[in-house]
Amino acid sequence: MTHGPRRPGTGDRYPHDAGLDPRVPLSILGSIDRVLRDSAVFGLVVDAPGTIALRHDILADQGALRRVVVDSEGVVEDVVVPLEHACLSCAVREDALPTIDRLARDGRWDHVLLALPVTAESFAVSRALASATGPGGELPTVRVSTTLAVIDVETVEDDLLGFDLVRDRGTALTEDDERSVGEALAALLEHVDLVVTTGDDDAHPTSSGLVDRLRAATSRRLAGLHELSALDLAASDHDAAAGEARAFPLGARGAHGLPSSGSRDRSWTLELTSHLPFHPQRLLDEVERLGTGRLRSRGVFWVPNRPGSVCMWDGAGGQLSIGEIGPWRDRLPQTRLVFVGATTPDDDPRDTITEAFGRALATPAEMLGGDLHRLDPQDALEPWLGARDDAA
Repeated sequence: MTHGPRRPGTGDRYPHDAGLDPRVPLSILGSIDRVLRDSAVFGLVVDAPGTIALRHDILADQGALRRVVVDSEGVVEDVVVPLEHACLSCAVREDALPTIDRLARDGRWDHVLLALPVTAESFAVSRALASATGPGGELPTVRVSTTLAVIDVETVEDDLLGFDLVRDRGTALTEDDERSVGEALAALLEHVDLVVTTGDDDAHPTSSGLVDRLRAATSRRLAGLHELSALDLAASDHDAAAGEARAFPLGARGAHGLPSSGSRDRSWTLELTSHLPFHPQRLLDEVERLGTGRLRSRGVFWVPNRPGSVCMWDGAGGQLSIGEIGPWRDRLPQTRLVFVGATTPDDDPRDTITEAFGRALATPAEMLGGDLHRLDPQDALEPWLGARDDAA
């Protein structure tokens, strides 16, 4: 690693010291691999003596949160905090905010690194911290600089497209955490500003291709922990609005503008769009073909008996979640699903997916006839989308 800046008063300083923003930069690190996360933390605090790292781990069997604070000289704190409620992401934020504030005000450090519990999503935490560092927030001396994820490129294909659950790997955040590993990995890749991969891209071209297909178009990618610099993280500025847009289902990265892949890369992106809604019953008939298998799928859709509602589609690891997430407001309703996968000698599901998508759509004739707009007593999608507001 390159040498980072020294502490204030000892020579070189972070760019924010000489610029318009004197606040202490805060970087947020996520991973699905404990060893990679801890290796990145160690490298960053050694890289820059002015960096202090706050690491959280969930002790689900104890109903507790472990807080470890380290810098270049070793462990500063190691505390187990009892959890007072079941919302673990809330518990992390509630412990992180006062701890970050205390570390930023201490004066010994000029960069704070928050290392999230393994498999925790970066979006919810960074959103809370962006609010806390904004005008009138609880962290007036702090700014969010970079969100990053550390990923092992050698395991991405199985991690993303396989059927393992986080509990199978001992990384569940609660006793009832039923997420797939792919869901946790995809949520990180699609949200963060910076993706750091370890492993040999040339030996694993498909995994490398999957990383590039899922990470945000505006994100950066570094190959190897040796490329990771605390100075680089601290010098950046996290755009909270852009991060939120990436995490929103409408922000799913499509096929346009993807980097070219080599002939040995079996990864693919399939983007399907229509101005037509899904027919509720036919969607249920086709949902297994659209939402299961070794796929990452994300997007939005609408149904004619809920014309004002954005319906979310989120699938990974053989699991699928759908639900209402709010109104279309000034957007025109659309059905847009983006699928990411990898071919094998025995399987290329793209034709099957495309055909199922077409069958699930309402037809122009059905829409002109008006029957689909009537609010039938039976709503086939109510178990997934919730009760319909017939007055809307």
